[in-house]
Amino acid sequence: MTLSETDVMQRLDHEALLDGLADGFRAVARGEIQAPARPEIMVPGKGFLLAMSAWREGSSMMVKTVCVFEENLQRNLPNHLAMINLFDPITGKPLCVMDGTYITGIRTAAAAALSVRELSRRDSKVVTVVGAGVQGREHLSLLPLVRDFDEIMISSLRFGDAQVLARLIPGVKAIEDLEAAVRRSDVVCLASHAYQPIIEPEWVQPGTHVTSVGYAPPLGELPVALARDHTLYVEDDASFEPPPVGCGELQDVDRGSAIRLGDALIGRAPLRTAEDEITVYKAMGIAMEDLVAAELVYRSALSDGVSTAAIL
Repeated sequence: MTLSETDVMQRLDHEALLDGLADGFRAVARGEIQAPARPEIMVPGKGFLLAMSAWREGSSMMVKTVCVFEENLQRNLPNHLAMINLFDPITGKPLCVMDGTYITGIRTAAAAALSVRELSRRDSKVVTVVGAGVQGREHLSLLPLVRDFDEIMISSLRFGDAQVLARLIPGVKAIEDLEAAVRRSDVVCLASHAYQPIIEPEWVQPGTHVTSVGYAPPLGELPVALARDHTLYVEDDASFEPPPVGCGELQDVDRGSAIRLGDALIGRAPLRTAEDEITVYKAMGIAMEDLVAAELVYRSALSDGVSTAAIL
């Protein structure tokens, strides 16, 4: 079976993805998912390729290859390009080849949205998304599924980009004064390609939940102090490895201070414990997330009677 980007987009239900990721994080915490370290090919001065594989009982075996090439943005191409392969766990037979670029974007935003669902205050009403690219767009599509926000704001380095995105999504407002927006937000989602922090820690008010999915080493969009001084949640311990596997912002943060989201979801560690607590979720992306999304797409295609014939 061969599934194009359009096929994948049409078959991936967002609410099912959120619930599937929650189940996946719990499975990671229980040790039910195999996900070996990512081998890397580096092209000096250009970019790199990572292979990400995962399997759990009852699913296909999944291997994603993802290329990250910064100069693609100047070529009107995504800087992340990916392809996913699924294999039969009984015979090893190839089952499906599907586009992985959309999955990489949406599962990253969905993991952040899941953290909003599980960690933000239940009465959260105002959210600011920082970044008007792929991640900004995907965040805006998912956040209304996890909280009943009264106000959704979008900010970008270039205000015009925020305006363009806001016009595409009803109820979203483009804003220029980022500090003012963050200071009155219950949730702040960093979704940029910034090479240095884009907000100041003192802007974040007690009780706020902050998410960060940007990848731009050697540092990145999230102020280190936010991760170091408040309750930090991560996907897994690999978040503390050097880039490109881990997060640049966490290199000087004690890994022992962080809580794995899956551990919190199974009750092994706490979720939010106080209304005035600042919680921070820093995502890097793990293979489990790709497996969950790819399985949802594949099973949807099977239920529609799609076979091994390509439908590109």
